[in-house]
Amino acid sequence: MFTLTFLISTAVLVVSAAMGYGTARRFVRDRLRYVEGAHKPSVPVVVGVAAFLLALPVLSLVSILPLIHLGGGAAIALGASVGLGVRAGSKDVRDGRYQLHG
Repeated sequence: MFTLTFLISTAVLVVSAAMGYGTARRFVRDRLRYVEGAHKPSVPVVVGVAAFLLALPVLSLVSILPLIHLGGGAAIALGASVGLGVRAGSKDVRDGRYQLHG
């Protein structure tokens, strides 16, 4: 039973971190391309902390479900992945690596 709980929780953690990274990167690259304030060096840190603070109560509520036990570590991973996604999206804009999606 412990192994199943660990696998489900780990899968939820990995999927949420990957989605947070990809969504943040794509949003900064596609939508905030011309917003100068979004490309400051401090923005990924601020966004990562905000994502952590928003994710902490949500992940605590998800932990009520049986077989899923997420804690503060999952919120930290989500905040870090969102912050890194913002940084990568900003770097994509600076390097000119973006495509227009219609």
